[in-house]
Amino acid sequence: MPNPIDNQVIAFAALAQSAKLAHDIAKTGLVDNAQWQVCINSLLSTNPDSINDIYQPVSDLQTGMNTLVKQLSDSGEGRSLEITKYLAGLISLSRKLLRSDNSLSMMSQRMDQVKRQLHHFSVNDEAVIANLASIYTEIVSPLGSKIQIAGTPAHLQQPLNQKKIRALLLAGVRAAILWQQMGGKRRHLFFSRKDYVKTAEQQITQF
Repeated sequence: MPNPIDNQVIAFAALAQSAKLAHDIAKTGLVDNAQWQVCINSLLSTNPDSINDIYQPVSDLQTGMNTLVKQLSDSGEGRSLEITKYLAGLISLSRKLLRSDNSLSMMSQRMDQVKRQLHHFSVNDEAVIANLASIYTEIVSPLGSKIQIAGTPAHLQQPLNQKKIRALLLAGVRAAILWQQMGGKRRHLFFSRKDYVKTAEQQITQF
């Protein structure tokens, strides 16, 4: 059986990766396809046997693992205040979503629509990305404070980039819910952060 902290670290790394990729698109307009897909595909995994079924392969969460280490390490080296805000915002939204049965039901129905779309399109198709973005905009975002993504206007003003960022924020909320389901709590980000960092570093060496 995996250590509970191992599962928490995978889920938190997925949350961190979603935030980091949204940050990267806003700043540069670019995103690594494999790292994008592992986040987006997680939204479609609704009946997994384990967390490893949700994030395949886990090695594609390397950016998330590295971001976790930077954000939680005692040295603070490489820590981003913007990403800290995004992580806090996504965790807050996930908690509010979990308390709203109506929102969860609507989200489930909309995700079923996306799955039907995937009979005809790939997860990289703009129609699928737009659908995921609209789920975030219409169902999740209104539950709490709006997450303001900082970046370069030339990249932020492109409609496809906007949709990709919102799809990633949806994936981040999914990861935050999973983190909590695996026993993750806010206090762990303070009192267990050394364990989180150590576990993430061990994962990185295996990639």
